[in-house]
Amino acid sequence: MIEVQEMKNSEIEQVLRRVSYGHLACARDNRPYIVPIHYAYDKPNIYVYTTEGMKTDIIKDNPHVCLQIEEVVDIDDWRSIVVNGDAEQITDQNEREEAVKLILSTNPTLTPAISIRWMDDWVRENREIVYRIKPSIVTGRSSVKVKIKAAFAQPVGQRKSDIC
Repeated sequence: MIEVQEMKNSEIEQVLRRVSYGHLACARDNRPYIVPIHYAYDKPNIYVYTTEGMKTDIIKDNPHVCLQIEEVVDIDDWRSIVVNGDAEQITDQNEREEAVKLILSTNPTLTPAISIRWMDDWVRENREIVYRIKPSIVTGRSSVKVKIKAAFAQPVGQRKSDIC
């Protein structure tokens, strides 16, 4: 049997540092939009590297975002974190460089994307954007496997040693 429990802040921080991958939700005109994303956590902020597109257009209009992070070992062993906060684009060059270094330290596979300039099929330039998410509410829940022990009655007239 599985129970769900609230996570302590220290447990939430451990997952935020360890996972570095989640789903970013934003909304415009009461229409949600969610995408998978890599992030870097540097308490208390979360940093995200992305390219200009639908999510950046939405965040420009409504900076309130929700980041969901999960760590699933198996059906009985999982953790889920939800971070609500505001995303702000980092425009200061020094802050941006520090944020990109932090992001690359958690996801080195972004190195080619950061170093390559490209145009897509619509002849739109690849414009990189770095966000700082300032959390306002952070919650976490995890599974707890409850061990159930059953006691069986002994058949009448039999000794314990007679039962295999």
